[in-house]
Amino acid sequence: MIDTNHDTLSDVSRLEQDVRKSRFLAIAAPVITVDEAMAFLAKHHVADATHNCWAYRIGNQYRFNDDGEPSGTAGKPILQAIEGQGLDAVVVLVVRWFGGIKLGAGGLVRAYGGAAAECLRIAPRRHVVARTRVSLACAYSEQGAIRQRLAASDATDIDQTFEGEGVCFSARIPLDQVDTLRLAVADITRGKSQWRDEREMPEG
Repeated sequence: MIDTNHDTLSDVSRLEQDVRKSRFLAIAAPVITVDEAMAFLAKHHVADATHNCWAYRIGNQYRFNDDGEPSGTAGKPILQAIEGQGLDAVVVLVVRWFGGIKLGAGGLVRAYGGAAAECLRIAPRRHVVARTRVSLACAYSEQGAIRQRLAASDATDIDQTFEGEGVCFSARIPLDQVDTLRLAVADITRGKSQWRDEREMPEG
């Protein structure tokens, strides 16, 4: 999970460029997991191309690949294009068909980085607000006040279940609203909310 607000892409973007007779095709997409990034790369890999170079960044996870180009001349410039535009949860593939003229190390860096950067520049974007799931319990008489506080906290995916002694709520809320909501809920329920935050829940 990416636990910070971030900008990413809202759809796949494609760009073609010719550089000294070599053809470059850049394809960028939003991804949430490493497995999703690798599946995207496998799907769009062009078998008859000279090189399929790529990079992704997903939170603190990142990786790049030069696919036979001189070290540091393809994958890293692609990653730097992602970072340079302040994007996260993004994968970029740049495919090259060699046109017979060598570009040199500097030319390769400019070609791969430039194709990736322009592809990302024209891509549709969206801002993602990092959220966490919280759960809490309250008395029946308190559910109206709790719902109002959840709405004021921009909660989404609200689930409500009724139990013998009261009501259990589950919702996803922005991380920057967690502490404020926790205090408000504690006040409404007089400290009996049984608050849980998914970041505090054991895995498995």
